[in-house]
Amino acid sequence: MENKRKNWTKWLFWFSLAIAVVGVYKTIDNLGSITEGIKTFLGIVSPFLVGTLIAYILYVPCRKIEEAYRKVKKIKLINKKARPLSVATVYIIALILVIILINVILPPVVQSIVDLVNNFGYYYNIAVEKINTLPEDSVLKNEMVQKIIGEIQNIDLKQIINTEALTSYVQSIIGMLGGIFDIFVSIIVSIYMLNGRKKIIGFFKRLLGAIFEEKLYEGINKYFNRTNEIFFKFLASQMLDAIVVGILTSIAMSILNVKYAVLLGFMIGLANIIPYFGAIIAVIIATIITFFTGGLPQAVWMVVVVTILQQIDANIINPKIVGDSLKISPLLVIFAVTLGGAYFGVLGMFLAVPVIAVLKLIIDDFIEWKNIKSKEKENCQKQIES
Repeated sequence: MENKRKNWTKWLFWFSLAIAVVGVYKTIDNLGSITEGIKTFLGIVSPFLVGTLIAYILYVPCRKIEEAYRKVKKIKLINKKARPLSVATVYIIALILVIILINVILPPVVQSIVDLVNNFGYYYNIAVEKINTLPEDSVLKNEMVQKIIGEIQNIDLKQIINTEALTSYVQSIIGMLGGIFDIFVSIIVSIYMLNGRKKIIGFFKRLLGAIFEEKLYEGINKYFNRTNEIFFKFLASQMLDAIVVGILTSIAMSILNVKYAVLLGFMIGLANIIPYFGAIIAVIIATIITFFTGGLPQAVWMVVVVTILQQIDANIINPKIVGDSLKISPLLVIFAVTLGGAYFGVLGMFLAVPVIAVLKLIIDDFIEWKNIKSKEKENCQKQIES
């Protein structure tokens, strides 16, 4: 009987292995069809995914406003309807910000881009003239730089980027989102998720509690909450910080009469989202553009003012917005941003810091757990010896 059971187990193992091999082969053989199927599925559920992302971004502001409404004890209606009122308030604020973006910030930025493109040939000629006046042994006169200059000369930006092309690009982006209907569905989904978040979170907690043992469930719940806190704190604070830096830099550049002040200011602000590298690259680009449009003195003053603003941001504004830091060393941040950018581009550079912060949290907890276990083992050994 025992031999029959062993044979049956053996044959079941080899049969399962054969099925797995066939499954892997079929998956690889039909990889194109599977990829297309996944893309189609993601296209169908994209409004729900976008709605979830919107709800995630607006969750903390919504929660804070709800807490403020619940403190209003005198008016029972506000206290009783605190959640739906907080959702409505958040969306009204978001709508006002979008209107300000479209009517105040976007027009000068678009105009600056069009103007910069139209004058690109003029700025290029100035750059070539300045390079030609340099000594022959200058680094800017080597073969590689001359080759790059030649390639830039062959670029016709007016054909690549113009007002019609910009409009076309915007229309393409809207088309990729699935049209106005999908955007409407995403907003509705986010409203339902924000309003019913307690029930949604409660359902997933009950589901995880039913699947996993209590100890494992507590661990998953702990790391989910900590990870969510780290990600939201980083993403929301960095976006807010980018807007503040963009506004301050644009105002400072406008006072210095820097051409394309709004465009360059918000470019530096948005680049500030990427730690260390973003701000440096953006300031270098802004300095080059200012040098050709306003001359060396204006470029120097621009660098001085922007550097001062960056220091104010790093030491005062950013810590106030972020609150508690992610408690990771600058070296680890540089490593994370470099690795994230190498494998996942700009998005990887942006998300690298919160991801490495979560990994550091897990590793720190593991080290602490091992140290506790080691001490317990030493205590037991001492008790045995005594």
